[in-house]
Amino acid sequence: MADPPRLLVFFASLISLRFCGADKGSDIRGFTPFQFVVEPVDTLAVRGLPAVLNCSAASDAPVRVEWKKDGTFLNLVADDRKRQLADGSLLISAVVHSKHNKPDEGVYQCVATIDNLGTISSRTACLTVAGMKTKPSRFRNCIKFDTQNSKLHQNQK
Repeated sequence: MADPPRLLVFFASLISLRFCGADKGSDIRGFTPFQFVVEPVDTLAVRGLPAVLNCSAASDAPVRVEWKKDGTFLNLVADDRKRQLADGSLLISAVVHSKHNKPDEGVYQCVATIDNLGTISSRTACLTVAGMKTKPSRFRNCIKFDTQNSKLHQNQK
């Protein structure tokens, strides 16, 4: 569940959207609760096996969930190994990883949208593929941007 300052900013945004006319023509009236129930977490994956990044958003209105990898929205139609589950989670059916090809490793983020209301973004999560030298307790080569505190974090090798 989101921390109190994050919820406060979100609710202030909702009030601003509502009273500044951003929802004119919308079928949504009054307060609409909108939050992440589950956000993705750093994940250690194994090459050739499936990996899941969990995400679920809740609201009284219909929610559309999309995924970003390294800051760019994923095109799930173009990649038959990745698909979104009914709850919004991202499934990678078989993680690909080689010395020169690491298409699945990176920073992922879940983005939830309610049309005519707004968008919320989850925390970022690093997907790291395990190797012979990878220690399970550490994620390497992962740079994440903390949107809450505007800080850049780099995990140590």
